[in-house]
Amino acid sequence: MKNSKSLFACLLLGLSLGFASCKEEDPFLDRDVAPVLVDIVGAPFGAPIASEPTVTYAATAEKLTLSARLLELDKTNILDHTKGIDSIPVPNIAIKITLRTGAVLGEVTSDAQGLVKLEKTWADLGIAAPKAGSITKISWSGSHKGIAFTRFSQVQAN
Repeated sequence: MKNSKSLFACLLLGLSLGFASCKEEDPFLDRDVAPVLVDIVGAPFGAPIASEPTVTYAATAEKLTLSARLLELDKTNILDHTKGIDSIPVPNIAIKITLRTGAVLGEVTSDAQGLVKLEKTWADLGIAAPKAGSITKISWSGSHKGIAFTRFSQVQAN
């Protein structure tokens, strides 16, 4: 009796470990981790991890400078608490900036500091007469190391 209980316990443990180690694929999303961090310049602190960083501009502004910094995370020293993870600018990445409606605002390439900039007017962003609270949603898309990525942000008039 004692032997059968320990045999049952070993069998149960073996099965539970076997089931726990099975990797289940997500049936709905085929995704990869973004190869770069797209930091929207002018957004409040914490925006790189926020879902949609918002940059505010004066409703009376003639030109708006849309800009982002592209960074690659170097995790070489991740286990050394005195050094940690480093953010390295990624140059020469082509970025396509579009409205969420699909209208293309422009294509730019990151400079040596990983910075991309594009000047537009409120009318270019689809807002003919901007007033406080007017919002336009923007997409920043590109590809690095064979992996495509898209970052969303917003532009708001104040």
